[in-house]
Amino acid sequence: MFSAYCLLVFYVRERLQKLISEAGIDSRRHAEDLIKAGQVSVNGQTVTTLGVKADPDLDHIKVRGRLINPTLSQRKKIYILLNKPKGFLTSLADQEGRPLVAQLIPATLGRLHPVGRLDFNSEGLLILTNDGDFTNRIASAKNRVPKVYKIKVKGKPSESQIEHLRRGVSIGQGERTAPAEIERLRESESNSWFEIVLHEGRNQQIRRMFDAIGHSVLKLQRTRIGSVTGRSLQAGEWRRLTEKEVGALKRSVSVSSTRPKQRTRHL
Repeated sequence: MFSAYCLLVFYVRERLQKLISEAGIDSRRHAEDLIKAGQVSVNGQTVTTLGVKADPDLDHIKVRGRLINPTLSQRKKIYILLNKPKGFLTSLADQEGRPLVAQLIPATLGRLHPVGRLDFNSEGLLILTNDGDFTNRIASAKNRVPKVYKIKVKGKPSESQIEHLRRGVSIGQGERTAPAEIERLRESESNSWFEIVLHEGRNQQIRRMFDAIGHSVLKLQRTRIGSVTGRSLQAGEWRRLTEKEVGALKRSVSVSSTRPKQRTRHL
């Protein structure tokens, strides 16, 4: 005799992580974490293994105990560009009650998740969306979407130290950065300013890079994502991405995923 779960396989449509991401709840990668953590159920049965499929029009799919509305996967995609101020988390929730970037945009836009991240003490451009597939493509390091940052660091790193960072450097925990483009903008008696172009997004990567050469980052601001800039956006302000901007980001991912890797050129 088949169980209710076994019967599910006769009418499955999509993998659970894809459905969760398309519903705008989180990116596909994080949706996999939710599944493995036992926070997803299908027809009342908790699912903890990846690869399970379901049909949102036929099955009751719950994430953290909340039912996914079948219309969520069909809703209009929303793409927001936010100029994140310092002192806000890019997380969707925080046990310590710290401010979240979601509080900076209207609740009427629905549940949006950040594309990538900026740490609590960093500021600048951040995209939020309900399009999980878009999030995976833009945030993935293999697609090499450039992110541009302006930073202020303590002291005056030597040119040999900066060249070391350009080539890639060990930042601890078994991680090594990919080559980066770094341009020195100016110096004062005690500080230096740089512009950096990254094609990956490790946790607090730039701060860890400069810590590795003994010059801590005092200020960090993301100024561009792909071809998208904030222009007149003040800290805490947001706007919708235009269709042209969204299309350009998607096209850049398609092009970068098909062309051979090239040596990073210094600025």
